[in-house]
Amino acid sequence: MKNLGQMMKQAQEMQTRLAEMQAKLGEIEITGESGGGLVRVTLSGKAEARRVSIDPSLAGADDREVLEDLLVAAFNDAKGKVEAHVAEKMKDLTGGLELPPGFQLPF
Repeated sequence: MKNLGQMMKQAQEMQTRLAEMQAKLGEIEITGESGGGLVRVTLSGKAEARRVSIDPSLAGADDREVLEDLLVAAFNDAKGKVEAHVAEKMKDLTGGLELPPGFQLPF
């Protein structure tokens, strides 16, 4: 029974650290870009959009489709960086313990 009590304590500690990590993720910002930096999208660590920056050279009506493609690419770049950041933080939190497939934290 002593091991069960210790496991419960460790689970509770991990839950506390996870809550702290989630709060920190809401505060950080990660920027993805496309078109050599012409379009930038900034997301929070929880993948919430914060900012979009578009170089004035892309503002012409003729470039609408290119701009749309660049926005999607910049968003996907930022999202990939957020996912990599979260995975690294989770690895630190779990001590390198691999989570089962499909088990995603903190989202």
